[in-house]
Amino acid sequence: MPGGRLTHEDRRQVAHGLADGLGYAEIARRLGRPTSTISREVARNGGPGRYRAEHAQHATARRARRAAAAAPATDPPDVGHGRDAEVVRDFVTQFAELMAHTGVPRMPARVLASLVTTDSGTLTAADLVALLRVSPASVSKAVGYLERLELVRRERVPAGRRERYVIDDDMWLRTWLASARAHAMMADTAEAGVEVLGAATPAGARLDHMRRFFTSLSDDMAGGSTAAAFADALTVLAALVHAGAPLDTGRLATALGWSQDRVATALHDAGQHPDVADPLTLRRGPDDTYTVAARTERLTPEQRAALARTP
Repeated sequence: MPGGRLTHEDRRQVAHGLADGLGYAEIARRLGRPTSTISREVARNGGPGRYRAEHAQHATARRARRAAAAAPATDPPDVGHGRDAEVVRDFVTQFAELMAHTGVPRMPARVLASLVTTDSGTLTAADLVALLRVSPASVSKAVGYLERLELVRRERVPAGRRERYVIDDDMWLRTWLASARAHAMMADTAEAGVEVLGAATPAGARLDHMRRFFTSLSDDMAGGSTAAAFADALTVLAALVHAGAPLDTGRLATALGWSQDRVATALHDAGQHPDVADPLTLRRGPDDTYTVAARTERLTPEQRAALARTP
């Protein structure tokens, strides 16, 4: 049946399709299966040139018997608090499916959902094998994926050689901040692209919109830019207007009585948040000096032309 294991008849159809020169996608379409199911089936059983339905059926049965014999006899962990184990299992499945739809691979999603719904927030590999009814290798691979995202950590079980996997209560916060940092990097990359392509060109304008979007997203996720940071940005802009000449961070720091790091941060904020500087815009010269100018997009072409004729 579609969605279940391949039947003997399905395997015959696969063999016929291969003999007729059909691709995996077409065979899968005719059987109502995912293409990946057909490609794995053929790869496990000799490849396109050696696939035989009878051999594949017997080989699959042998693998199933070996897996059943090797399955651990460990019972799933007690869900505690008098909860209905099947209801909890259904919720874990639903939770994992939701995460899978957002892009998390299915097995890591199942492992993470199991940990989140465990009172202790910890499970051993044996616990997960019994709970999810999968192989130790599948659990290990899923945990490795989650570790790289800093969603799960390992710790040694006291007085033993086993490890257990742990989620911390601040896991979601750390993940959120990591996403904010990634968005900030996208904004910085877009800003560099604007300098390369030119802000006045269509491609440069497109990248500038991208920069503004990811800057806003990063700030929102990280808690937003503070009023103090915006005040520093405005002070630096005022200093440049007053100077009426290009200045580098060193001269600005000396004039304002600030550290160079504070000046650099204020310049960065002014560049990343043009709405704060409006109607001015910050410009960086090739010699790492800064000036300010009016934002010409505030004016129509007719207004700019009329102002250019004004004595």
